[in-house]
Amino acid sequence: MQINTILNRRIKVDPAFKLIIEKLNLIKAINLKSCSDTKLYEISQNLIYKARNGIPAELLIVEAYALVNEAIYRVLELETFDVQFIAGIALHKGKLIEMQTGEGKTLAAVYPAYLNALTGKGVHILTVNDYLAKRDAAWMGGIYRYLGLSVGFVQESMPNHERLKSYNCDITYVTAKESGFDFLRDSLSYDKKDQVHRPFHYAIVDEADSIMIDEARIPLVIAAEMDEKKDAFGNIFKAIDILIPEIDYNTDESSRNIYLTNIGIEKIEEFMNCGNLYDEMNEDLLSKIHNALHAAVLLQRDVDYIVSNNKIELVDEFTGRVAENRHWPDGLQAAVEAKEGLTSDSKGRILSSITMQNFIHLYPGISGMTGTAKSSSDEFMDFYGLDTIVIPTNKPCIRIDHTDVVFSCKEVKYKALLDEIKSVHSLGGPMLIGTCSIVESERIALMLSDAGITCQVLNAKNDELEAKIIANAGMLHAVTVSTNMAGRGTDIKLGGESGLDRDKILALGGLYVIGTNRHESIRIDNQLRGRAGRQGDPGSTRFFISLEDDLLVKYGIDKIVRLDRHSENQDAPLRKPVVMKGVLHAQRIIEGQNYDIRKTLWKYSNIIEIQRQHLYKKRMDVLADDFSADFLKIKEPDLYQHLISKIGKINLKRLERDLTLYYIDQCWADYLEHVSYIRDGIHLVMIAGQNPLEEYLFEISRSFKELNISIESRIMDTFRNIKLTENGIDVGIKNLKGPSATWTYLVNDNPFEDDIGLMLASTRNIGFAAFAVSVPWISPVLLISLIYQRFIKRGRHID
Repeated sequence: MQINTILNRRIKVDPAFKLIIEKLNLIKAINLKSCSDTKLYEISQNLIYKARNGIPAELLIVEAYALVNEAIYRVLELETFDVQFIAGIALHKGKLIEMQTGEGKTLAAVYPAYLNALTGKGVHILTVNDYLAKRDAAWMGGIYRYLGLSVGFVQESMPNHERLKSYNCDITYVTAKESGFDFLRDSLSYDKKDQVHRPFHYAIVDEADSIMIDEARIPLVIAAEMDEKKDAFGNIFKAIDILIPEIDYNTDESSRNIYLTNIGIEKIEEFMNCGNLYDEMNEDLLSKIHNALHAAVLLQRDVDYIVSNNKIELVDEFTGRVAENRHWPDGLQAAVEAKEGLTSDSKGRILSSITMQNFIHLYPGISGMTGTAKSSSDEFMDFYGLDTIVIPTNKPCIRIDHTDVVFSCKEVKYKALLDEIKSVHSLGGPMLIGTCSIVESERIALMLSDAGITCQVLNAKNDELEAKIIANAGMLHAVTVSTNMAGRGTDIKLGGESGLDRDKILALGGLYVIGTNRHESIRIDNQLRGRAGRQGDPGSTRFFISLEDDLLVKYGIDKIVRLDRHSENQDAPLRKPVVMKGVLHAQRIIEGQNYDIRKTLWKYSNIIEIQRQHLYKKRMDVLADDFSADFLKIKEPDLYQHLISKIGKINLKRLERDLTLYYIDQCWADYLEHVSYIRDGIHLVMIAGQNPLEEYLFEISRSFKELNISIESRIMDTFRNIKLTENGIDVGIKNLKGPSATWTYLVNDNPFEDDIGLMLASTRNIGFAAFAVSVPWISPVLLISLIYQRFIKRGRHID
C-alpha cells in the first residue's frame, strides 16, 4: 500500500512522523533494479568505506535503505511495504515502534541493522528466546551476506569459541538475557581471550515491552557453588500446616505478601520450641518460616511454577512460558523445592548481577519494536528516553473486538464458554482460547475432550512444541488452548503455512480469539487480541470473565459489583456497565502500582549499577595490564624487593594482577550480600521519621568506600603471608582464578520484604493511621505489634 493511501486514512501525523515520510520518499525515488549483483555489492562496500571513515549514518540512510530494499527482493523475493520502511527509519532514529502482529517487524529491523553495522562495531538484535534468534538469523542472514556483511546467532548451549565468532559478526541475533549473561561472564574472566563481547554499539530490542518493561527489574545473576549445607525445612512445613488462615496469618489485598499474626507467632514458637521467634539467635529460623509460609500459601504449582525432571521451573506471569534459568531468591527457591519434596540445588554465592534495565542501558544506541507499546509509552520515555511511534497497518485492521461477557461465577462462565466453542467449532472456524494459567488450560482441554472436541494445548509444560502448534492454529476446525504465550514472534496464519482452505476460513470470519480471564495489564489483553486480524484478515475476539476470576477477587472487584444489583437469573450474563468499569479501573490501578514499583526499584538499583561500572572499569584496566604494582612497592618496599629477588619482576606483576582480579571479585560478591542485607530492612527507618532512599544511598556510599579499601587491604595481607615452597608460590587461596563451577539465572527480585516496606519507602512522613487505612486488613494494634516484634523484642533500636 502506498504512503498516500495511508495519509488518506487521516492518520494523526506528528512532526517526527512527517520527517520519516520525507525520508521514505527520498528512499523510494532511488531505483536499483537495473544494477547487477556485483554492482550492488560494490555500492555496499562503498557505504562501508564511508561509514568507517567517519561519515554519519544519517547521511547514508537513503542510499543504504534503497540498497537493502533491492537486496530483500532479490534474496527473499519479498516486496517491502511503506509501513515497514517507516518502521525501519523510526528504529534507526532511536524510536520505540508499535507494529501490529504480522506486519513484518523482523524484515523492518533489517534496514537499521544493516545501516548501523556498516561501521564494523556490531549490531545486536535482542530477541525473547533462542528459537527466534536462530530463526531470524537464518531467515534474514542471506540479505546481509548478499551485501557483504556477516551475521551470526547465539544459543544458550553454545561453547565460548562459537559465541565469540557470533559476537564478532556485523549483526548478531541473541536473546537479551543470554547477551546479559555473557556480559557478566566476561566481567569475571581472568584472560581477555576468554571474553566474547566487543564494546557495545547498537541494539534493536524485539518484543520490547516484554524485555524492557516486564523483565526490567529482574536481575541476571551469575553464581558459584558454596561449601555449606542445604537449608532444611522439614519441621517448618509441619509448623505451617497447623496455621489457620485469617487467624494465624493474613495476606495483603493483592495476595502478594503474607504475614504472621500474634496468634500465629505464638503457635510457631510453641511448635518449634524456639523461645522468642524474633531473638537474634532465631534470625535464620524466622527467615525460613516466612519463606515456607510464602511458598505454601501464595505460590501454586502449575500456576506460578511447574515441576519438571525433578526441578522447579518458574512460569513467567506475562507469557505463560517456562522462564528458563529463573529462580526466586535462594531462601524462597529452597522453600518451594522443600514443599515439593525436591533436593535444593539453588544455593549459591552471587558473584555478579545486573538488572535487564541496566543492561540495556549499556548499549550507546538502542531502539525497540513490539505489538503493544503505546499504553506504556510514558515508561519507555522515563526509563529509556525512547519516543513511542505507532506504525499504521499496511491494510486496515478489520478485526471485531466484541464486548466482554461477564458472569456471576466460574461454573456459569465455563458452561457459556463451552457452548460458544461448540457453536463456532461446528461451523469449522479456527479458535484460540487464551487462559491465565496451566491449570485452567488443562481444565478447559479436559472439558472440550469430554464434549468430543479435539484441541491442541500450549502451555509451559510443552512450550518446545510452540512453533508447530501455532503453525496449525489457523487451520479449519482447529481449536488451540493456550496460556498467554502464543504469538511472541510467531504468527497464526489462516489455513496454516500452506494456506489450506484459506478462503473457507475467511468466509467464516477468520480466527476467533477467546480470552477466559482479564489480565492485570491491559497490554497483555491486547497481545491476546492481536493474534487475530493479521495483515488485514478478518478475525474477532471476546473475553469471557466471571466475578470469581482471580483478578476480580484479588482486587475486590467482586465486592464492588454486588450480585443483587443484577438479574436474578444467575445463568445469564451480567449486563450492568459497572462490572466492566470495575475491571478496567482495577487494571489501571494495577498497572500504576507496577509502574511505581519499577520506578522505586530503579532508584535503589541505579546507585549499585554506577558502582558496578566503576569497579568494572577498574577490573578491565587490570585485565588489560593497564596498571602498575605501585601500591605494593610504596607500602611494603622491603617486601617488594624481597619478592622480586625470589620470583622476578614479571612473575610478581602477574601475581599482583591475579590477586587484584580475585579480590575485586570476592569483595564485590561480599558487597552484594551486604547490600541485600541493607536493602531488606532499610524501609523500617521510616519508623524513625527518616527517608529510606536517603538512608540507603548513605549506607551504600559508605560501604562502597570500605569495599575499595578492603580490596587493597586483602591484597596486602596475602602478600604479607605469602609462602615460597619447592613447588612455587603458595598464596593460601584454593582457586586463585575464580570458582571452577558457576551458573546463571534470573531472580524475581523485590528489594522490600513486603508492601509495608514499599509504602514506607515511597512516602516521607506517612503516619500510622494513614498507613492502617491504606492496608485495610491490618489493625493499629497489629501494626504496633509488628513493630514491637521487629525491634523491641529483638532489642534493636533505630536512633
